[in-house]
Amino acid sequence: MKNKIALLVFLVAFSACKKVDSEANEKDKIKLAHWLLGNWEDKSVDGSLTENWSKVNDSTYQATSHFIKLKDTLHYETIRLQQKGETLTYIATVQGQNDDKPVAFNLITANDKQLVFENLKNDYPQKISYTHISKDSLVAEVSGIQQGKASSEKYKMGKRK
Repeated sequence: MKNKIALLVFLVAFSACKKVDSEANEKDKIKLAHWLLGNWEDKSVDGSLTENWSKVNDSTYQATSHFIKLKDTLHYETIRLQQKGETLTYIATVQGQNDDKPVAFNLITANDKQLVFENLKNDYPQKISYTHISKDSLVAEVSGIQQGKASSEKYKMGKRK
C-alpha cells in the first residue's frame, strides 16, 4: 500500500512539474528568437538591406531596418518583437506606410530555427518569417497576396562584424 501511495505521489508531482515546464516554455517564446540579436546585412545590386536587433528587456527585442540604394534610403522601419503572456507579436512601423502606425503580426510557428508571423488583414505582406541558417546567416522573407497575385521576397542576410 505504501508503494502505491508513493507511486501516486511521484506521478502527481511529475505531471505537475511537466505542466510548469510547459507553461514556462509558452511564456518564454521570445527566447526562441535570441539568434536574431545583432547586426545583419544583405547586399545586392539593388542596394543594401540592414537589420539591427537588440534586447530591450526579457520580453522585448527591437530592431531598425533600412534599405539603401546608393545614398538614398528607400525603406526605413522600426520593429518590436514583444511577448505579452503567451503571445509573441512582431510589430512593424514602416515610414511612409499605414500613416506611420504600427502593424502587428502574430506568431504562428516557432522553433529554434524559424519564426513565422502572420496578419491576414494587412495589405502586404501578410506573412513575415525568419529562418536561422547558421550563427552568421539567416533568411528573412515577406510574402502574401499583392495586387491579386502571390508574391514573396527573400533576403539572405549575413551577420555584420
